[in-house]
Amino acid sequence: MRLTMKERKKATAVVAARYQKSRKKEKGVILDEFTKLTGYGRRYASHVLRSHGKKLRISERCVIQGDVRKTAKRNKPKVYDTTVKDALKKIWYIMDCICGKRLAPVMKDIVPRLIRFREISIDETVKGKLMKISSSTIDRMLAPERKKHQIKGKGNTKPGTLLKNQIPIRTFSDWNEKKPGFVEIDLVGHDGGDSHGEFAQTLDVTDVCTTWTETEAVRNKAQVWVFEALKKIRQRLPFPLFGIDSDSGGEFINDELFRYCKQEKITFTRSRSYRKNDGCFVEQKNYSVVRRAVGYLRYDTKEERLTLNELYRYLRLYTNFFQPTMKLIERTRIGSKVTKKYDKAQTPYKRVLSCLDVSEKDKQTLKKIYATLNPAQLKRQITKLQDRLLNLNLQKRGPRKKAAA
Repeated sequence: MRLTMKERKKATAVVAARYQKSRKKEKGVILDEFTKLTGYGRRYASHVLRSHGKKLRISERCVIQGDVRKTAKRNKPKVYDTTVKDALKKIWYIMDCICGKRLAPVMKDIVPRLIRFREISIDETVKGKLMKISSSTIDRMLAPERKKHQIKGKGNTKPGTLLKNQIPIRTFSDWNEKKPGFVEIDLVGHDGGDSHGEFAQTLDVTDVCTTWTETEAVRNKAQVWVFEALKKIRQRLPFPLFGIDSDSGGEFINDELFRYCKQEKITFTRSRSYRKNDGCFVEQKNYSVVRRAVGYLRYDTKEERLTLNELYRYLRLYTNFFQPTMKLIERTRIGSKVTKKYDKAQTPYKRVLSCLDVSEKDKQTLKKIYATLNPAQLKRQITKLQDRLLNLNLQKRGPRKKAAA
């Protein structure tokens, strides 16, 4: 196990005093131990131990003492100055405050687009710096801006009927689809912490291959509304639907959806009960897309449901065309340590374009849509509808508070 730089400097301070007082043979032994401990090269380690604590007289009144724990401040000018940071901050907010590993790969596409739509005004020097900035630099520069508050909601999935015995189980380990059109589906409840009565649900549909995500708000968990929403989403997908994987809830495990899948030749599978990781692709989007956009309030009126669906029309464009995703490509376990390796961040739109199974006609349709989209304008529309949802919720709760008082 390698030491940190701080620990190396402390070790140097301790070992140097002993090293400088030792004889040649003893110094060799100390040097062997020190290089193994710190990972330094032998020649550099010898220099560090010799120099530490040595005094150099500059004049009668000035003596300099060597200390490896102290380093001189760099006077080198910053490459990424305040102008770059201000522009980066604006882009980061437009891109929904995503991490550097997701933001850096799309900077070459997003910066010229924002300039074209006059959302940012920067010179060529700043533009060049933004287009080559690394993910670690982005995270370091934006560290003060990152303040997130996470809240967890409740699940409301109820077991399905005996029909689930006819629907085969498909687990996480079985998902290895290289072809778009195999999706996971789930419902996100908007109960606001109170599961009594009727409240809106969001049907979340996520494609496993491309991470393309579609959402639709429904009145409640009744299978008639869920089935109707699923058919609407199928029409919006940029590729044919080949397979559906759901949890074991009664809103999905029903005769109507089962017959529909058999009639349309769509593979229908389900996850194991109480095994959330079986539907990991859609479970991830339940938070990163739905919860981040509409929060955890209770939505139980028609106007709120209509507003949710209006918001989702803009959100699908913003998420699928401009929000890059990273997919797990390798997972290695050594004892208790798990190492994960991810692919390069890409938007679902780019993933669809790179798929050979998607027709050229569908790709051209997507390209035409993409050419007209302004991510900053989409973000403003989403924020406007989020504010409307909040106001509707506050108006609904206002009279109750007055009556209670």
